[in-house]
Amino acid sequence: MNNVGLVLVGHGSELAQYKENLERLAEMLRAKSKFKVVEISFMIKNKPTITEAIELAVKKGVKKVVLIPVFLAPGIHTEKDIPEILGLKKGERTLKAGELEIIYGEPIGPDRRLAEIIEEKALKALNQGHGTSLPSEFGSLTASDTLFNASISKIRQMINGVLEGVPKEHARIIERVVHATADPEFAKLIVIHEKAVEAGVNAIKTGAKVITDVKMVKAGISEAKLRKFGGNMINYVDDDRAVKLAFENSITRAAAAMRLAIEDGVEGAVVVIGNSPTATFELVNAVKGGKAKPALIIATPVGFMGAAEAKEEVLKLSTPFITVRGSKGGSPIAVAIFNALLSMAEKQKEV
Repeated sequence: MNNVGLVLVGHGSELAQYKENLERLAEMLRAKSKFKVVEISFMIKNKPTITEAIELAVKKGVKKVVLIPVFLAPGIHTEKDIPEILGLKKGERTLKAGELEIIYGEPIGPDRRLAEIIEEKALKALNQGHGTSLPSEFGSLTASDTLFNASISKIRQMINGVLEGVPKEHARIIERVVHATADPEFAKLIVIHEKAVEAGVNAIKTGAKVITDVKMVKAGISEAKLRKFGGNMINYVDDDRAVKLAFENSITRAAAAMRLAIEDGVEGAVVVIGNSPTATFELVNAVKGGKAKPALIIATPVGFMGAAEAKEEVLKLSTPFITVRGSKGGSPIAVAIFNALLSMAEKQKEV
């Protein structure tokens, strides 16, 4: 799949959550590393358009693009509108555009996994609607808790050999990462500094600020839980200063945002990087130069251009860190790691 790109096609909406949710799906797919690139696109309201997303994928070196409409069932959009945008004749599923091959896939459709999600949402709504525990026939735990605990139990069986050789706190983080990715290989890729858990949990408990490289990471962390400790999350990507800095210095927006964060001060903070190798390099260089002293670095940038190299530089730091080796990574992994630490902090608070 070295030359294959995946483009998710959404309808589009004025609500920001719509685009954010589609991007989160894309992040999860990127973390699985099945396709060279994963892009999102929209029919209306949002950017990029379908055509623009295909062009983005081509610029990143793909020769074949698969488009999947993120719609539950076939309809006028999937059967008429999208094919017309692509230039497909009725019944066609493939198209040649020079050296590029475009393949149009099917909408999501009925699936057992969707049925399980619907069931979980319904049970959760039932619990929330009553404001009490679920009826006894559903058990004392929420549906979400039940599914999570069942998944963790299965994961422990799959990676028991790895878990037996690490501290208990490290095992909890590894389990969360495997759960978030559905990829047991991460159990062998994740690297946890010996002081990372202690540093991260203490930082959370003392209300340290949490700095993220992208908004996707920020969206995945429970800010409400963090605020109970007095902490807050900060992201500089949309800061006008970051836009200007990126343009003037010909660097990525994420790198510019991290540079701003460092200038504002990251002393004692938890820095969570889930996507950007350039932001990782920016932070590493600042730490090496004595300009940044975070309490903990969580770095799981993803991709084939600089991600593995950036994480190898993190491994050389004396600052506590949690990272993963190689090109795999992504925001869902960084979120899973931080949420595991947040959960540990909550349990210690309860004692």
